[in-house]
Amino acid sequence: MKSLSAPARRGPTSLRRSDIPAVAPARRVSGAGSVLSAILDHGPVARSTVARLTGLSPASVTGHTGRLVARGLIRESAQATGPKGLGRPHIPLEIDTSRHLVAGAHIAVAHSTVSLMDLRGRILAVDRQPHRGTEPQRILGDVAARLPRLLAAHAAGRTVFALGVATGHRVDPEAGLVIEHPQLGWRNVPVRDVLAAATGLQVQVDSHARALARAEQMLGEATTRASMVLLFVGAVVDAAFATAGAIHLGPRSGAGSVAHLPLGSAGGAEPCPCGRTGCLQSEVSEHAMVRRAAEQGLPAASFTELLDQALAGEARAVALFRRRARLVGRAAALLLDMFDPEVLVVVEPGAGRLPQCLADLRAEVAERSWVCDDPERAVVPSSFTGSVLATAGGAVALGVLYADPLGSWPALPTVS
Repeated sequence: MKSLSAPARRGPTSLRRSDIPAVAPARRVSGAGSVLSAILDHGPVARSTVARLTGLSPASVTGHTGRLVARGLIRESAQATGPKGLGRPHIPLEIDTSRHLVAGAHIAVAHSTVSLMDLRGRILAVDRQPHRGTEPQRILGDVAARLPRLLAAHAAGRTVFALGVATGHRVDPEAGLVIEHPQLGWRNVPVRDVLAAATGLQVQVDSHARALARAEQMLGEATTRASMVLLFVGAVVDAAFATAGAIHLGPRSGAGSVAHLPLGSAGGAEPCPCGRTGCLQSEVSEHAMVRRAAEQGLPAASFTELLDQALAGEARAVALFRRRARLVGRAAALLLDMFDPEVLVVVEPGAGRLPQCLADLRAEVAERSWVCDDPERAVVPSSFTGSVLATAGGAVALGVLYADPLGSWPALPTVS
């Protein structure tokens, strides 16, 4: 089993977390959730500052913080604030990372990634393994079997109180179902129930695009707080979008299904399972990239190997990633014009790790978008490049916790 620390995370492009102004909380976020989020952003931070940031009364903040302390989610910092000798010092609050963890699982087309994350969203350990078959019981059973080993090696006495699961395509988070995942052949798979029974943990399930959008809001790019589109480009291609801080799900859990967005003459003749050619996923997916490399005589047994070649400067591999970036840029321009978000986040390793790819993508947006007049500001790479899949699963559980930390969490202490 491979266990390793995640790479350093890229910081926000325009703001430090400590500079983030108070914003209206997303819909369905509780008062305690607003308090916990303010402490995540600004901690260590005094209660009076939390009241100012959230718009809650000092009495409400005091009540919420008392319950959050009792649950082991926050603690009083050892360092007091305020000038010496001027009355009672302020005791700042911070996220308590010493007691609880969340586990994450991302189920990709060819492999699954199990991870551990603390309450500040820092990844502590990662275990990525190839599938031994695509049957749901086999994959989910393998995820459940790997988790205890990861905990034994890295939990350091902390308790895992929830497991978040992320995957591509259509996922119903309310029912805990993977509605449809064509590449895996899954349909109406009760992921939450299966893994809850196998692990004894509270399980939350969502799409990886929505999970990474929530991760950006909580931990990454500050400008995603207002409105955003996140475009995920991997073995699966899909998206998520948020307005007024809330990520849209759709009545059929289908929001963000952009795999079959037509590229028209920009695409090639790669056939899509839908029966058409020129669909976004069939042109830019990892499978399509490896196929094109083989056509050009470029030996790459996997997408990871092809990316490594591009990072090493292999000209043909770089050219393939630059072509991909331009096609993704066309899709990004359409999404920018459709939603007019504050920012569009591109989760794609070329844009995250090859500067010329990000430049090509932004140039395509500049040429084709009728709405976006500043691609340098409006189009940004993922804050989690290098740890995207490990982040996605944990962010599912962490996002639910931060929305309602005093809700039903059986593994946490009960508070009144």
